[in-house]
Amino acid sequence: MSAVPERARPVRTCVGCRCRAVASELLRVVAAAEAVVPDPRRRLSGRGAWLHLDSKCLRLAERRRAFPRALRVPGPLDVSAVRTHLDVAEGVTD
Repeated sequence: MSAVPERARPVRTCVGCRCRAVASELLRVVAAAEAVVPDPRRRLSGRGAWLHLDSKCLRLAERRRAFPRALRVPGPLDVSAVRTHLDVAEGVTD
């Protein structure tokens, strides 16, 4: 049993699959200079969006054009930094 009750833990929605999950299971991302950057420590300023640590969710978010809408930024955003972060987290090598 965890020290914090389940209902007291913050719940967020993944912008890719639209499933709700405890915030500690998701990666926060923010918009910076026309790009989406990962914020694993949750310290960067600005509006954030949440994403599962899964490349499938990233692909869904890209296909749905969810990042500009969730981050309230006009135009397309580069997600290469998030893709690299997820590849490292998943242990993917080229």
